Amino acid sequence: MTEYEKEWFEKDYYAILGVTESASSKEVKSRYRKLARELHPDSNPGDARAEERFKEVSAAYDVIGDDDKRAKYDEVRKMGPIGPMFRGAGGGAPGPGAGQFNVGMDDIGDLLGGLFNRGGRGRGQPGAARGQRGSDIAVDLSLQFDDAVNGLETTITLTSEATCAGCDGMGSAPGTAPSKCESCDGRGIHDENQGLFSFSRPCQSCGGRGSVITSPCTNCRGSGVEVRPREVKVRIPAGVKTGQKVRLKQRGGPGHGGGPPGDLFVHVTVEPHEMFGRSGSDLTVEVPITFAEATLGAKVKVPTLNGEAVKIRIPPGTVSGKTFRLKGRGGTGDLLVTVAVVVPQELSREQRQAVEAFAKATTESPRAHLGL
Repeated sequence: MTEYEKEWFEKDYYAILGVTESASSKEVKSRYRKLARELHPDSNPGDARAEERFKEVSAAYDVIGDDDKRAKYDEVRKMGPIGPMFRGAGGGAPGPGAGQFNVGMDDIGDLLGGLFNRGGRGRGQPGAARGQRGSDIAVDLSLQFDDAVNGLETTITLTSEATCAGCDGMGSAPGTAPSKCESCDGRGIHDENQGLFSFSRPCQSCGGRGSVITSPCTNCRGSGVEVRPREVKVRIPAGVKTGQKVRLKQRGGPGHGGGPPGDLFVHVTVEPHEMFGRSGSDLTVEVPITFAEATLGAKVKVPTLNGEAVKIRIPPGTVSGKTFRLKGRGGTGDLLVTVAVVVPQELSREQRQAVEAFAKATTESPRAHLGL
């Protein structure tokens, strides 16, 4: 069982998101977006608990927000919780006061074998060498501003190590199979008796596999791994920013000798928008208004990221630089609209006369508090 599958036994992703197991995909998505807005690190700077919850919510949505993964997750949950990690010595029930991690004699052999860099006897397949984990891979992904704000599912094409397509990772030529290792008689280990304890070490002839490849695959030369282009689907969460990384567990380089694959890290770069900016989880936009609108008040249209224009009320006497907040109009956050009073560079005759009349009618100086 992989660590990834083990998490499925241990964690209730429905409870983490606060939805029922019968919740629709739309309900799950809506709930995730709400929690993502509330828990995003940019909205809770320095709050370690909020950051941890954000990671939990993202991990939960990565599973039950995907129809295929959700179906597999539901099947895994039907199997019930995982039992104790270890049994008591001799395989019996733990004695009084015993905890979950009671260790038997075989486990002691495993532990001491590990200390001396030798393989333990193991479970189920005695002496089998542990496989090597695959390498982690990093790729760059450039996103449009809209996609970064709203999130998306996309496909990344990369060239990297992958399971050999010619032999399906077995290393043997098609139509052939590995032969039993004569050195260890197929056990994958050699035993060494050291007085009270018996140690095991992986067979040097077969690398602990118990078999040797006599007819190597011509495509990968028996390694089971080849370098080739491949496509990986990735879900980019809403609200990502330049510099953030999205981790895809076990989508990196393939493992060796039965080891698990590595992880794939997607490094995100967000393209700037010609109109909108970002402040934490909120969007920002600057909207010009006239001197008359700022002075007398008005209702003006402002743009939103989805292309729909909305009206906001400018109160009389609004100063340049004042910011208005539109709730829920900024993707995972709000839309912050900052108004800028436009000063005309050229005036018509009528406009000049109107401004001069205004200046003549103005009796209070805005600099009176300076004592000038």
